[in-house]
Amino acid sequence: MSVSLPYLSHYPVQIQQQISTLIDKNQLGSWLRSKYPNVHTVANDNELRDYVLELKNRYMKKTQPLSKVVYDSKIHIVNQALGLHSYVARVQGAKLKSKNELRVSTLFKQTPEPFLNMIVVHELAHLKEKQHNKAFYQLCQHMLADYHQLEFEVRVYLTELDRSGFVFTPQ
Repeated sequence: MSVSLPYLSHYPVQIQQQISTLIDKNQLGSWLRSKYPNVHTVANDNELRDYVLELKNRYMKKTQPLSKVVYDSKIHIVNQALGLHSYVARVQGAKLKSKNELRVSTLFKQTPEPFLNMIVVHELAHLKEKQHNKAFYQLCQHMLADYHQLEFEVRVYLTELDRSGFVFTPQ
C-alpha cells in the first residue's frame, strides 16, 4: 500500500488495498460523493439536540436524561475522537447531582445524515454501555442496523478528509 490508513488499520488488508487504489486514482472523494450526494440539515445545537432526543426517545427511553447536546469544535483535536459522552457529577449541598452530556465533532455539521446518525447512535450507546464491548455494538446495531458499514464509511471519509481536505458540500 502506498498510503498510510490510520483510520482503517484494523480492517483486512484487502479492504485497505481497495481504499488505497481509490486514493492512488484520486477517486475516493468521488466515490463518497456518489454514494452520499446530500448533507444533512441539522445545522445548530438546538437542531442537534432535537435530533439526538428523537433517537434517544425511540430506543433508550429509560436511560438518564441528557443535560447538554452540542456540536464541539475541539473534539477532533483530542485523540481523534468524533463524539464524546460525558458523565458530570457535582456535589450541591448534601446532594450528588449528575448530568449526561453528548458532544458531536463539528466535522459532522457538513456530512451526510447517515454519518451523523452513526456518531449519535455510538454516543447514545455509551449512556448504557461504557466500554466498546459486544453489548455496546449490539446496542448500536439495534438502533442502526447498518452501523458497522457506516462506521467503516465514516472512517473512509476521515481518511479522505485528512489526505485531501475533502468536504461534502450541500447539493
